[in-house]
Amino acid sequence: MKKLAVGIDIGGTNTKYGIADREGNVYYNSRISTTGHKDFETYFDFLCSEIKKALESLTFQYELVGLGVGAPNGNFYTGTIENAPNLPWKVKIPLSKLLYEKFNVRSIVTNDANAAAIGEMVYGGAKGMRDFIVITLGTGLGSGIVANGELINGHDGYAGELGHVNVKVNGRLCGCGKRGCLETYVSATGINRTVFKLLADELAPSSLRGISFNDLSTKMISDAAAKEDKIAIKAFEYTGKILGRKLADTIVHTSPEAIFIFGGLANARELIFEPTIRHMEANLMSFYQNKVKILPSKLGDETAPILGASSLIWNDLQEK
Repeated sequence: MKKLAVGIDIGGTNTKYGIADREGNVYYNSRISTTGHKDFETYFDFLCSEIKKALESLTFQYELVGLGVGAPNGNFYTGTIENAPNLPWKVKIPLSKLLYEKFNVRSIVTNDANAAAIGEMVYGGAKGMRDFIVITLGTGLGSGIVANGELINGHDGYAGELGHVNVKVNGRLCGCGKRGCLETYVSATGINRTVFKLLADELAPSSLRGISFNDLSTKMISDAAAKEDKIAIKAFEYTGKILGRKLADTIVHTSPEAIFIFGGLANARELIFEPTIRHMEANLMSFYQNKVKILPSKLGDETAPILGASSLIWNDLQEK
């Protein structure tokens, strides 16, 4: 009988979920809106009903061994989501306990970027690496840090929140309540804010003028940059400069072999990778230079969140 795990990735806009086996075969994947529900209870009940339908649709015998969840402010130790800036529920949610009550199997909750890091280690480009970092660039910026082969959780489960290190005193207001956080500049939302700032400050013609903030997407900015739109090109340069400088700071803490960049903004490829690498190298101490690889995730865009979250279960079983 095939053993299966459910992977759930709760994002600021959508929640992706699916069913996978230990080898990384994904048998089902889909998504629901994270924000289109009146409260958490309605959202949770709908998500669980969709997962149960997905399991019932399988045409072979299986054993469900667990559910892995990656979520902003997900705490590995407590199994809770606590006051996540990019989620609509500003309360402490005992998600692991609630999932166990629905499915009667082990459930593990952690930060979404930590889940991505385990997924990269189990299935992706970090196989065999003992020291690496995963940066997720979605609605916000998440990070998962692996050192000496172990994911760093810290004493309270909140280690590695690079999205909330400060890059500018009294800078942009962040959902966490602070100003100048990295994710307000480096994320899908962050680059949108940069574009609108540039459009206000400069008179250069741009295909991005006339697009509302809510309609603007990273792909639109990428497409404009590919057509040599000066505003779009400047936005990627500015974003890469800030990310590169902060990665240079981060490298001195764990001296990783590689940093994997994943998420919607990473799909811009060289538009974001080239300035990030250039500014990172320019700000590194000499003995770190040209040692740390900046790489795209090797997990597929659609299945990566599912594999990352479900890998929490396989990694837990292996450790046991």
